[in-house]
Amino acid sequence: MIHTNKTKLVVLVLIACFPGLYLLARAQGVPAPRSESPAQPIPYSHKKHLAMGLVCKDCHTNPEPGDRMTFPAESKCMTCHSTVAKEKPQIQKLMAYAKSGESVPWVRVYVLPGWVYWSHRAHIESQMTCEMCHGKLAEMDVTTRVTEVTRMAGCIECHRKNEASTGCKFCHEDK
Repeated sequence: MIHTNKTKLVVLVLIACFPGLYLLARAQGVPAPRSESPAQPIPYSHKKHLAMGLVCKDCHTNPEPGDRMTFPAESKCMTCHSTVAKEKPQIQKLMAYAKSGESVPWVRVYVLPGWVYWSHRAHIESQMTCEMCHGKLAEMDVTTRVTEVTRMAGCIECHRKNEASTGCKFCHEDK
């Protein structure tokens, strides 16, 4: 009888907390459902840039501690755009950011809640490709969230498929 009451209590607590957890996740930047693209301050086409022979690591670095990939510095963009398409309004906007020393306020398409530990570096070292999580960016003019890697079910599905740990502490413990 005690076990049944504890089980009921746990279920009631989860039901009561779920809306709060959902709102907390949204407040911490967890993106809207997949296939939506956040508005960006400057239009950017991975399709166009990757077609020119660039690869992800040309622009996105993975500094310590390795949990996030960076957006490229505006000076990196200006390596080409000081001459390429410099008359276009979006490139002029990029130039203004570069001249001011201000970073373009890009909006992340894939965002995890703060209570999840995740490392780009660990995934890269496990021979994961960018495409496995971020989709076929070489075909996207607008970066769109196409996988469920920001949701626990998506992570678990991928971990099972790739025979990686699905234990709770693997992702939900500070490292």
